[in-house]
Amino acid sequence: MSTDTTPRRFAATDTGLTPDMRAAFEADGYLLIENFVPTELCDGLVARANELVAGFDAEAHRTVFSTKSVAHAADRYFRESGDAIRFFLEEEAVDADGHLTRPKALAVNKLGHAMHDLDPAFSAFSRQPRLASLAKGLLSDPLLLQSMYIFKQPGIGGEVSWHQDSTYLYTEPMSCIGFWFALEDADSTNGGMLGMPGAHKGPLRKRFRHVDGDQLVTETLDPAPWPDRPAVNLDAKKGSLIVLHGLLPHYSSANRSTRSRHAYTLHCIDGAARYPADNWLRRGPDLPLRGF
Repeated sequence: MSTDTTPRRFAATDTGLTPDMRAAFEADGYLLIENFVPTELCDGLVARANELVAGFDAEAHRTVFSTKSVAHAADRYFRESGDAIRFFLEEEAVDADGHLTRPKALAVNKLGHAMHDLDPAFSAFSRQPRLASLAKGLLSDPLLLQSMYIFKQPGIGGEVSWHQDSTYLYTEPMSCIGFWFALEDADSTNGGMLGMPGAHKGPLRKRFRHVDGDQLVTETLDPAPWPDRPAVNLDAKKGSLIVLHGLLPHYSSANRSTRSRHAYTLHCIDGAARYPADNWLRRGPDLPLRGF
């Protein structure tokens, strides 16, 4: 797959979605908005994530997250994380017996999936007015469904294979929007993101959902390969925001560099859409979906 390294970039505004942004999002399936979040807010979220990891018992919960093996799908700790704050380890940070091979702070793959509702620091970051204005320009009734803090640890940060977010957060009609915040500089050397402009106009290829009660499976809806079109390097400086259409194929490589690549991802759906009961991510009645 060829790569175009010159994505369209926009400057952050306090007025929400501009006409130029809307046109670019409809054409490309993504927006790259620079200087969306002040440096001090990025640093504050990094510090809070590190505090949460410091209190995590890595011996009690050793679920590894990998988009290659998808072994985490069989683990109840993962399946019941939709209304919790859970900790998932890097595949290369544990030995054959599941014990850490490096310090805990350098072993966590990600946190998920309800920090935006359960932790005050994450809630404040997720509901900042600038983001609310942008989300309300994209969805009629944006509801905050899922949050993930991704560490992309130096040397071992796992690859995230090509995928569409609506595979995991499916609605009828499809409405998933991803907001990906670079909390540190992200580029092709430390596992930065790639996207496939315009490919969001194609079909949903897979669904990750519950079957037979509590089993999670990936169902193939369309077996056709990804379209043969150039990918774009979505290099993002600290404080940048990448907005992702739920059908846009995107990818990030393993991080073999000496630099981490911390990022925070928030996913919204439209309250006017139906959220099927067989979606993998479930929330109990004590934590209903909220907007901004």
